[in-house]
Amino acid sequence: MDKEDTLLQKRLIELSRTAYIRGIVTFSDFLNLNELNILHTTPKHQFQSPYVTYGGYGLSERQMVAFLPDALYAFSGDAFDAEVLQFPMVNLTVEPLNERFCEELTHRDYLGALMNLGIERCKLGDIMVEGSKAFLFVRDEMVGYICENLTRIRHTSVKVNVSQDFPKDYEPAYEVMKGTVASIRLDTVLSLAFPASRSKLTAYIEGAKVFVNGKLITSNGYRLKEGDIISVRKLGRIVYDGVVSETKKGRYLAVVRKYI
Repeated sequence: MDKEDTLLQKRLIELSRTAYIRGIVTFSDFLNLNELNILHTTPKHQFQSPYVTYGGYGLSERQMVAFLPDALYAFSGDAFDAEVLQFPMVNLTVEPLNERFCEELTHRDYLGALMNLGIERCKLGDIMVEGSKAFLFVRDEMVGYICENLTRIRHTSVKVNVSQDFPKDYEPAYEVMKGTVASIRLDTVLSLAFPASRSKLTAYIEGAKVFVNGKLITSNGYRLKEGDIISVRKLGRIVYDGVVSETKKGRYLAVVRKYI
């Protein structure tokens, strides 16, 4: 690990220690995939408290970690539901003041406008673009500042409101893709979803840019399980939905959902 990764690991260990000593729930900021991988690969004995992660909905990519005091975790055990905790995050809706004159804004446009306000990326969770509006999770202390100051994205005037009852089972728009593969290896399944050569996909995997269920995977031959969520930095995210059938030649008809 480099210096920044080591500092993050120390901060997470300290949060777990605080939860244990003070008997309170402690929360991190939003963690990206690399940071979540550091969390998950840190030996469990280094954390004095158990933890759960959550990003506002089931398929969230950027998530906070909550370290739980013994009394709270002992009451619920391994079946602890992260949604019952009051994570310090709020969902906001960003929409144009006048839909007739709005531009087609992308994830990058929304993120750029927020960063231009001087907001650190760790204070922002997932940003979901749906047509002319976007939903975003933010650290609770940033709500007032964003609602007051995010008034324009590119040339489009916008308004920001706190979302009411954002669905916890929210799923971004996706495209179902099918194809035959020789085996259920990570590299072959990725080739179904992304228009890239096998060598390029191999470079993504070996270059530490592919995560399965939040954990960094660097082996091309990693065998997937049905329901695995695969994130490839700069390419996108898919869910492996399993095998539909097997051909007479021993190949597999596999299905993936590619999020748009």
